[in-house]
Amino acid sequence: MSLAVDEQQLREVALTQAEYDEIVDSLGREPNLLELGMLGVLWSEHCSYKTSRPLLRRLPTTGPQVLQGPGENAGAVDVGEGWAVVFKVESHNHPSAIEPYQGAATGVGGILRDVIAMGARPVALLDSLRFGPLPASRRHFEGVVAGVGGYGNCMGIPTVGGEIYFEDCYAGNPLVNAMCVGLVRADRLMRARAEGTGNTLLLVGAQTGRDGIHGASFASLELDASAEERRPAVQVGNPFLEKCLLEACMELQDLEGVVAVQDLGAAGLSSSVAECAARAGAGARIDVAKVPRRERGMTPYEVMLSESQERMLVVIERGHEPAVRELFAKWDLEAADIGEVTDDGLLVVLEDGVAVARLPVALLTDGAPVRILPSERQAGPPRIDLAAILPGEPGDALLALMGSANLGSRRPVFRRYDHMVGDATVLPPGGDAAVVRINGSSLGLALTIDGNGRYCELDPYVGGQLAVAEAARNVVATGARPLAVTDCLNFGNPERPHVYWQLGEAVAGVADACQGLGIPVVSGNVSLYNESEGFGSIYPTPVIGMVGVLADYRKRLQAGLRAAGDFVLVVGDGPRDLAASEYLKVVHGQVAGRPPHFDLARELAARDFMLDAAGAGLLHSAHDVAEGGLLVALAECCLLGGLGVRCPGLRADGELAMETAFFGESQARYLVSAGSRAMPELQTLARRHRVELVLLGLVGGDRVEFEGQLKVGLAELREAWENALL
Repeated sequence: MSLAVDEQQLREVALTQAEYDEIVDSLGREPNLLELGMLGVLWSEHCSYKTSRPLLRRLPTTGPQVLQGPGENAGAVDVGEGWAVVFKVESHNHPSAIEPYQGAATGVGGILRDVIAMGARPVALLDSLRFGPLPASRRHFEGVVAGVGGYGNCMGIPTVGGEIYFEDCYAGNPLVNAMCVGLVRADRLMRARAEGTGNTLLLVGAQTGRDGIHGASFASLELDASAEERRPAVQVGNPFLEKCLLEACMELQDLEGVVAVQDLGAAGLSSSVAECAARAGAGARIDVAKVPRRERGMTPYEVMLSESQERMLVVIERGHEPAVRELFAKWDLEAADIGEVTDDGLLVVLEDGVAVARLPVALLTDGAPVRILPSERQAGPPRIDLAAILPGEPGDALLALMGSANLGSRRPVFRRYDHMVGDATVLPPGGDAAVVRINGSSLGLALTIDGNGRYCELDPYVGGQLAVAEAARNVVATGARPLAVTDCLNFGNPERPHVYWQLGEAVAGVADACQGLGIPVVSGNVSLYNESEGFGSIYPTPVIGMVGVLADYRKRLQAGLRAAGDFVLVVGDGPRDLAASEYLKVVHGQVAGRPPHFDLARELAARDFMLDAAGAGLLHSAHDVAEGGLLVALAECCLLGGLGVRCPGLRADGELAMETAFFGESQARYLVSAGSRAMPELQTLARRHRVELVLLGLVGGDRVEFEGQLKVGLAELREAWENALL
């Protein structure tokens, strides 16, 4: 039976009437206001994954290198020599739409704490950003970039890589995905399980305020005309305090009696206590009167739902609290005893000893109903209007592409990030993937984050596959072996049948590509309801963060051409097509055609060739061929290395064959350079791996030249490329 409840109150906590009725049935009574708020945030899409959970089961999550898969604060994989790399990506889209600086900054702060909670020291940050076209999106663009840089720089964590795209569909709902990578000795990896009846729950770090209340619920609703009223749901960050929290948590590992550490992120105390207890099959009792506050008159509701930043929950064996308090006091941080672990499976909230909420932990964490929504296949991608494409000068098209917002230099962005702090970055932003060395070891980590919403809009299954393939090629282009993935799935309102279909198709594409390439997914995040009035839904945008490992970071490859006289070769030359390309969009204003085909056999053959050639020291440089096609990739190699290239004219027959050869975005391709003495071994390797190896030209001069077809000076290219975002 449907119970009467205020509709606005349910919307405030992102619950439906049917969900409310289910809560009443489960409890055998109506929840009070505090219980309703706690259930609302933990049953929100942002926390419960009630729509995506059945779909995510398709993702491969295990492998010999996996130490921790999905279900913890972050994933962890073994990289050798006793080290584990811990990493995760999360979204902070809705807060960044309302308050760009703080939305982005607290997104960075939150993902840092996820890694810290695993016992790992953060060593790198990456971001994946989407905005509407410039200059209209300048406020969002500048605010987000400043927020990412401001928080990371103050924390002393290098931001080493990322990606930015500009499309109309993101104008009202920008995407801000932040990825953190940390390192810990594998035998010191921590899990957030509140084990041990009677053990103490300590709340450490910042005091609790009213910022961020209903943040998780806010992230589970579309942005509409009332979005500005939800500005208080945007958290406010303090990176200097979080730096103290980081160092205190690193020292915490040396103390006896530390059971678990859990970040306070979305849904604040409600989620951190419930999730920590649920992983251990335990219960918890806390007293909100003992929670340090920075504002007067806060109610239990506000304390339990506050998403104030820079806070952690620490579970301590009874009797070890004084040492922990002393440690945090050294860093000018509070450590308040707010409760204890119980064995009754309930989360009981007290105020001055009086119970104000009593809920089963299992109902909070696993009780949200799983939703299988109506699915409706979207119409196929629009056909390319070939009649509207008039062949032009390829040099003019190249300049237009290099000067476009999606392909131009990202230097105006990453120059605002301190990517060298910590003295471990050995391959900085600007190439395919960053490389960070593990101090005291020869090991290097290759890090990248990638996605292409336009591909997914045209075909979400293939787009999901290509996001994984692109990330893998970026890692391989540095000479590193791909290890594992973290994913962030950004979609519109899944209650719209075609959006739910897009979500299912994209997850299937990611899963199949990861399975085929042997790369498990160890962590991730889902962000739905990315829609706004006046702009509609975003493109379906799965973002793939990937980590790879180099046995010797000194053998890393970079994208820039390094030596005059080197041969430039194409690895994996394959089918050519203009569909879904940047060329079609930038030069001819068309978003059309099915994205390039994902060919697993070709991807694996090219990958194995590249890793063998790099490991043998046969290559001087390597670069993935991606958006913009062969000619854009070649121009990037020239600009990054400061050297031109001379090539014979390409052979191309048929209508638009030259445009397709230069700007088609067929997959599984790399551009490499090598000395003449390496050619016999490279050709032998190519035959062994059954991969195409095509000589393109010679490094030298100050222009990109294809005899009789194209001649563009590097100075002209650089001017267009470096001014694209200004």
